[in-house]
Amino acid sequence: MSAPRVVVTGATGFVGSAVLRRLAAQAPEAVVRAVSRTPPPATGHAARWADADLATTASLRGVCDGADVLLSLASYIGPDAERCAAVNADGARALVAEARRAGVRRIVQLSTCAVYGPGPHRGPDVGELTPAPVSAASRSRLAGEEPVLDAGGLVLRAGLVLGTGDRWVVPALVDAFRRVPAGWGGGEGLASFVDVDDLARLIVAFGLGGGDAAGASGVLHAHHPEPVRSGDLMDALARHRVLAERPAQDWPWTACLDALAGTPGWVSERQFTLLARDHWYRADTAWRLAGIEPGPGPVARLGRAARWYRERGGAVPG
Repeated sequence: MSAPRVVVTGATGFVGSAVLRRLAAQAPEAVVRAVSRTPPPATGHAARWADADLATTASLRGVCDGADVLLSLASYIGPDAERCAAVNADGARALVAEARRAGVRRIVQLSTCAVYGPGPHRGPDVGELTPAPVSAASRSRLAGEEPVLDAGGLVLRAGLVLGTGDRWVVPALVDAFRRVPAGWGGGEGLASFVDVDDLARLIVAFGLGGGDAAGASGVLHAHHPEPVRSGDLMDALARHRVLAERPAQDWPWTACLDALAGTPGWVSERQFTLLARDHWYRADTAWRLAGIEPGPGPVARLGRAARWYRERGGAVPG
C-alpha cells in the first residue's frame, strides 16, 4: 500500500502540534503537509509546510492537492466576531471545498462541545442535545461543521483539553481559584476533559485507521469517557504544585459567584460555570469506533504538563 498523504491544518496550534507528533510516532511513512501561517516546530517528522490562512481563501488553493486525508484542526477562539466567522465558518467552508476539488477521501474536523451552550449538561450523547452556542467562537465553529458533514466527513466535538500547550483551561482554573479559594459547590461539578496527546491519538486513528474508524461519519464526542470531578482536578493541580494549596473548605455556589464578581480577574462567570458545574457528554462511541483505549484519563496525565503550567502562572514549586 502507498504511504498515506495527510494534510493537517492548524499544525502549529495546541492540538495540531500534538497530532504532528503522533503522526511522527505512529505513521513515519506518511507524507504530511502541515498547513499554518508559521512553520511547525520540529516533531521528528519531515512534514512539508504550506503557508496558508483560513481567513484568506486564496491562500488555500492547492493545499489539498494529492492528499488522501484532511485533518482540519485550525480555529480561532478569541473575541473578534468577524475573525471567528472568517476562520471558523467561511474558512472551513473554503477548505472543505478545496478538499473536495482535490478528491480527498477522508475529512476529520475538530470542533467543540461549547456548541451546546450553557448547561448544566449531564451525560447526553450526540443527538440528545440541541446545540445552542452563546459566543461568536462557538456559533462560528458550529457553522463550520456543516460543510464537513455535507461532504460525508467526521466532526469530533471535544470537551476541555489539557496538556503541554494549554493556554486556556488550567490558566483559567488558576485565575478562578485565586478569586474563589474554596471547593466550588463542594467540588462536585463534573466536566468532560481530555489530554491533548490522547485527543491526538483519536484524531489520527480516525484519519488513518481502517474498519469502523474509516467508515465513521457525522458527529462524535471526543474526550475521555469518564467525566472529571472539579474537586479531584483541583486536588491534582495542588499535588503537582500548579495550585499553591488544596481548597481548605467548600463554599456554596452563590458564595463562589459573589467572590468571583468581587475580585478582579479575566475569567468570566460563564467560563467559571463551564469549569465548575456539570458539563459532561458521553464519549464511549468514538473510542469504540476508533478501536483504541482512552487511557487512564486527563487527571492521571497531568504530571507531564505540570512544569508547563507552573512556568505560566501556576504555583512556584517549593
